[in-house]
Amino acid sequence: MIRILLTRHGHVDGIRPARFRGRAELPLTARGLAQADALARRIAGRWKPSAVYTSAMQRCIVTGSRVAEMCGIPASVHEGLGDIDYGAWQMRTHEEVEQEAPDAYRLWRQAPHLLRFPGGESLQDVVARTADALRLVMAQHGSETVVLVGHDSVNRALLLQLLDQPLSAYWKLAQDPCGLSEIEISGAGDVRVGFLNDTSHLEGIV
Repeated sequence: MIRILLTRHGHVDGIRPARFRGRAELPLTARGLAQADALARRIAGRWKPSAVYTSAMQRCIVTGSRVAEMCGIPASVHEGLGDIDYGAWQMRTHEEVEQEAPDAYRLWRQAPHLLRFPGGESLQDVVARTADALRLVMAQHGSETVVLVGHDSVNRALLLQLLDQPLSAYWKLAQDPCGLSEIEISGAGDVRVGFLNDTSHLEGIV
C-alpha cells in the first residue's frame, strides 16, 4: 500500500483577489513560508515519508524543500505536477476575464470539463499528465509514504481520478494553500481517503 500526502504550495500573491496564476513564477509570501514550515512540522511529526515530488514552479519547490529538509528525505521535480496552462488568461483577474469573455468564463465556472483555455490547456490535458505522475510514484514507492506538492487545479485533477469522479465535479474539491490530504492506495488499486484539505496545522498563521 502506498500512502500519498497531497498538498498545495503555500500562499502567493494573486490568490486574493483571484488571478489565473498558472505558469507565472510567484514567490511564496511571508505567510506562505510560515504555512510551509507548519506543514513540514505536521508531516515530520506524524509520518515517515520516503520522498517528496513537486511541480517545477518555485512556489512548490520551496514548499516541498521545507518538508524534505525537516523529514531528511530527497525532493525532486515532476513536470506532470506543473500548474495548468491558462494561456491568454494567465495573470488576468477573474473580473477582467468575465467582462471580456463572459461565455467562456461562465463555461469555466459551470462546466469546466468543456473548456480549453485560449492558447492553453484543458482539464483533460491536466488529467493525462497528472496520471503519468501518479503512475510513476506508485511504481517507485509501492509500499511507502510519499508527499506530492502541487497546485489548486493539479490537485483537484488528481483527486478526481483517485475518487473516481467526473471532471464536471472539479469545483467540489477545495484545495487551500498547504492544505493536506491523505490517500492510501492498495496494490489492487483500492483507494481509501483519510482526510481531504485539512488545514488544522495552519491555525494562527495570518
